[in-house]
Amino acid sequence: MIFQFLDLMILIRIVLSFFPDLSRSNIAHFVYQITEPILLPFRTLLEKLIPPRHTGYYLDFSPVLALFFLDILRNIVIRLLVAILW
Repeated sequence: MIFQFLDLMILIRIVLSFFPDLSRSNIAHFVYQITEPILLPFRTLLEKLIPPRHTGYYLDFSPVLALFFLDILRNIVIRLLVAILW
């Protein structure tokens, strides 16, 4: 359930990024507090690999990488739990 919650928070953050006015709400603040520690390492890595354009605009693929990483981590945790409990 923790992984589903984190996935949902990241998806909500993606949607919030399309609505700048909503990013000032209390709900958005909560979502940013939950997701920023997860997304920051991926954003830092991507900025080193693919620097932002001179215009300052770039596509942030850190949520996609974070969702992918969380899926891998979820599978590892499930396999470990099955191995321990079996």
